[in-house]
Amino acid sequence: MSRNPLLNFLLHNDTDDDNLELLTVVAMEEERLNSETGVVRHRGSVQGRNYIHHGTILGHERIFRDYFAEPPVYPPEYFRRRFRMSHSLFLRIQAAIEAHDPYFVQGRNAAGMLGLSSLQKMMAAIRILAYGVSADFLDEIVRIGESTAIESLERFVKAVIEIFSGEYLRSPTSNDIARLLAVGEWRGFPGMLGSID
Repeated sequence: MSRNPLLNFLLHNDTDDDNLELLTVVAMEEERLNSETGVVRHRGSVQGRNYIHHGTILGHERIFRDYFAEPPVYPPEYFRRRFRMSHSLFLRIQAAIEAHDPYFVQGRNAAGMLGLSSLQKMMAAIRILAYGVSADFLDEIVRIGESTAIESLERFVKAVIEIFSGEYLRSPTSNDIARLLAVGEWRGFPGMLGSID
């Protein structure tokens, strides 16, 4: 929507040939004023919003080299400590989420540029959950904007609930309790389920 009231009036009312000619003159005058004053209005953009080129491809390559390449920069114990899960569990969740929600599949935008990868979107969501950091904290690490990190978090949580709720977000069965008690005892936490109450 233009900021010019005459232009808005003409666009939202019946236009005949005289009005179309006037509309063209108004648009040309607006362009002339913009060029004279140096004011450039980017059509299609949100007014007042800055675009920051994050270098998303470099961000994906860095994440891949750090944790998924052969050999990775950081060993598996670093991955487990930083993401609170094993490497194989992360990849299992990634595959399930990519199959469930096309948002997590890397695509191209309207300009033909590659968007964020599923690794970047998932890492942003998991780091926010694991560390309780704000979304803008991830800008330099994952190369993802604040609003995209928040959207990734929301969609990640929703997808995980939809995919895994039947198996993991339910009351434990007697087999589950026996297995958890055995694992807890093996790790040195006998009777660990009793402390939950």
